[in-house]
Amino acid sequence: MKGAVYLFSSLRLLLIGLFLVAGLTEAAATHLRAGNIFVTRVGDCSSRTYRIRVIVYTNTNNTSVLFGGDQDYLDLGDGSPRILVPEIGPGHPNYEVIDASRGIATAFFEITYTYGGSDEYTISYIEPNRNTGVLNMEKSENTTFYLETKILIDSFLGCSTPPTLDNPPIDRACSGAAWSHNPGANDPDDSISYQMVVPFQKRNTEVVNYAPPNAPQFYTNYEQGNEAGTGPPTFSIDNEGTITWDAPGAPGEYNIAFIVIEWREVRGVRYPIGFVRRDMQIIVEDDCNNERPDLEVPDKVCVVAGETITETIMGSDPDGDQVKIEAISPIFDFATNAATLSPPPGYRPSPDVVEFEWTTTCEHVKEQPYQVLFKITDRKPGGGLGLAYYKTWLIYVVGPPPTWEDATLNLSQRSATIRWDPYICQQADSIQIWRKVDGSDFVPDTCNTGMPESLGYQKIATSLVKKPDPNDPTVIIPVVEYVDKNGGQGLAPGAVYCYRLVAVYSTRRGGESLVSLDTCVGPILADVPIVTKVSIQKTSETDGAIKVEWFRPYEADAGQFPPPYTYVVFRGGGFTRGNDSTEVEIKGPSTADTLSITDIGLNTRDNVFNYTVLAIAADGDTLGSSAPASSVRLESRSELKKITLNWRAAVPWSNQITNYKHKVFRGPEGSTEVDLELIAEVDVTTDGLTYVDVGQHNNIPLEDDTEYCYRVETYGSYGNEDIYPDTLKNFSQIICVLPGDTISPCKPILEINLVSCEDALQTNTCGQEQFTNTLTWINLAGPECQADISSYRIYIATSMDGEYTYYRTVPGTNGGFLDTELRSYARCYKVSAVDRSGNESELSNAVCNDNCPQYVLPNVFTPNGDEVNDFFSAFSLRGINCVDQSCPPYLIEACARFVEKVEFKVYNRWGQELYTYESGSENSIYIDWNGRDKNGTFLDPAVYYYIAEVTFITIDPNKRHKTLKGWVHLLK
Repeated sequence: MKGAVYLFSSLRLLLIGLFLVAGLTEAAATHLRAGNIFVTRVGDCSSRTYRIRVIVYTNTNNTSVLFGGDQDYLDLGDGSPRILVPEIGPGHPNYEVIDASRGIATAFFEITYTYGGSDEYTISYIEPNRNTGVLNMEKSENTTFYLETKILIDSFLGCSTPPTLDNPPIDRACSGAAWSHNPGANDPDDSISYQMVVPFQKRNTEVVNYAPPNAPQFYTNYEQGNEAGTGPPTFSIDNEGTITWDAPGAPGEYNIAFIVIEWREVRGVRYPIGFVRRDMQIIVEDDCNNERPDLEVPDKVCVVAGETITETIMGSDPDGDQVKIEAISPIFDFATNAATLSPPPGYRPSPDVVEFEWTTTCEHVKEQPYQVLFKITDRKPGGGLGLAYYKTWLIYVVGPPPTWEDATLNLSQRSATIRWDPYICQQADSIQIWRKVDGSDFVPDTCNTGMPESLGYQKIATSLVKKPDPNDPTVIIPVVEYVDKNGGQGLAPGAVYCYRLVAVYSTRRGGESLVSLDTCVGPILADVPIVTKVSIQKTSETDGAIKVEWFRPYEADAGQFPPPYTYVVFRGGGFTRGNDSTEVEIKGPSTADTLSITDIGLNTRDNVFNYTVLAIAADGDTLGSSAPASSVRLESRSELKKITLNWRAAVPWSNQITNYKHKVFRGPEGSTEVDLELIAEVDVTTDGLTYVDVGQHNNIPLEDDTEYCYRVETYGSYGNEDIYPDTLKNFSQIICVLPGDTISPCKPILEINLVSCEDALQTNTCGQEQFTNTLTWINLAGPECQADISSYRIYIATSMDGEYTYYRTVPGTNGGFLDTELRSYARCYKVSAVDRSGNESELSNAVCNDNCPQYVLPNVFTPNGDEVNDFFSAFSLRGINCVDQSCPPYLIEACARFVEKVEFKVYNRWGQELYTYESGSENSIYIDWNGRDKNGTFLDPAVYYYIAEVTFITIDPNKRHKTLKGWVHLLK
């Protein structure tokens, strides 16, 4: 029980009876000011062990109540029994008085705990009560104090360690002077964000009658309550975690709360994976007679790993008081190559200057910036309240660009071999290989990492930075070569291909290098027709027309393929050629350099078409076909008084070339091609294939009740002067848009291809590491369903009752999606339709695909060293060289699959535990017990009892855990 119970004389028993409850409440209710829970993972990312520390700040004035006691519980969030936290006070190593004059002490309780499996855990602490007299909540002395921190252990998103907060959750402010505070949050692996919340008194329950610190009741003149006296007081937190109160009003104690959220980025999507809730106290004092000091810090800086940063930070105080400049950042605590600040922090005359220096290395490359939080504090003569001011400096450490060795062209195979120097930073995981027809002179600045989308390069492959030597797997060699065969189709004839490289760092810390310079090969041998134009001449649902033009195969062997040539033009639907090729027209024989046809009777309003041209020699031999080229597709998104246009085409040339701009044409409702007028020219190498129309052409804003029609003309090149000295020009279809469209499409109906577990267990997926889910959907028909769908958004969840998060966007011409490179089938999906105005439909029905997990153990093994059945192992196909038809069917059906974790124990007949095993780290899920006990001694031949707790990867919680019990015969 908190506090003390005092004995009184019998004459006062009645008084005790009347006030016992109130007395005990007050004695036990005046001590907790602030705190938070820090959770740190112990070990690598496969570990589920965490160090949990509850830190509180207590009041020591007029109370003897301590942190911890018989009503104070730590809940680990996994359903295990709550932990009673013992009392911690003076004399305990975890207790310290930090400000005796104001009655402030701090204490902490810490344990190490291992969680049983992947899940979301909210770790919480509750204790009665807060300190008395907190101004912005009702009866704080009767209000319980509650803290929580959330972690996520997830096989898809990886391990989580919530941020640490280096500044304490208690601070002082001066009435009438703007106050700021920054918690000094740090997360070495992920990005973080901040959100103000209301303090809790228990889980999901706010304190009673909470008021923000800048509420009117705390001011005598609210309308002039800010520091300058020009407006009401404000209270906010910014993106870097700095809390600003401009300015405090009535003196006293105020409590606030905020959460620091940890975000993990996977495949370009950010997921929240944990948070820390901090309950903080601000002590506002009066008559400070002090002005706040100021700091001058550099703007954000981007540095290439290996370079040294040197900067000067200056601080000053308007009153001329002494100042102290401090810096908080994990970069000062690195074991090697740590940053330094000199001279060390201390109060010195204003203005003061400190020098920052940091020599970066490859180990420091990180997607998110390093935050250096600078704090300046002044010191009043005679011990008055010093004021503090914070500024955050962001440092991005980026990877150096890969460098080229050479590039060669294989003309007969239409392939290119590109080679680069071994990448200098071995911490990188992979090298992205990007390709473009007709390259670019772009040189990135230090802050521009990765491949800028506007340049028009296409990522064609990802290569490891290093791999085991195929001749000696114990030796790791760098990967420095890639052969580009264009997916087996060969590089496009007549084109010059240019390549660039980007190094990508680990998913844990992320980060990309600067993009390399170009290396180019070509032109590719032009021994087949070269398509140069697929231009929409007329937009119509039934009578559209497309002009197709091509250049002769000018480098064909005339002796082998005598001219003149006859050409056959084929058409397919969509951006790329499928199995729907249709013969359109035969042209020739001809010896002309360029030829063309006009394909009519098409639905060019709604459809994209692609074309190829086949050449036939005079003797009837076939030279071959051109690379396919599609028409230009224009899409739009409308907002209030604004229309955004986007366009694309799949062509063997580049439509994003230097010094040539794409043209945007516009006209009124009902416009045909001749009615449109030029309104803009777009530099697509800078802005990409997009244009935003807000009426800037004639300075007349767009009207929301007026329809506007658009058409785009693209400019492209093969990078080959022999194929047109000028550029390749092509028109899109006409699209008509109404700004301010607010009508959403109907929601799609979603389906997924499912395989029954009965069939799946007969299929050899043993040891398979990548899986694919096939989604298909249909749209409802009817006048109420809008047909202007531009894209579909796919949402996913990792459990049947889980929250759906955005995952992918696919074009509106798609009727399905292949979700590839999955770790397993276990995933749920929903789909929405998005129209050209950006209106999104309701999410579709949910569909889920789940794994068919399996785990089977034998009942006998013979650990006698004859290399046959020497280990007690789960069934698998390890070490068996077979194909599906020759693999033993019983092994295919019984082999372990979709297993996340195994805990295995062996007992003798009398129940004595002899051996334990747990998968994880270097331990596999297969057990591979060699018949020895936990001391390494061979067990005697006998029958032993085992229990195996198996955790599967599945979205169905009923399938997630399985307990296997049985007897195993150990024979010699």
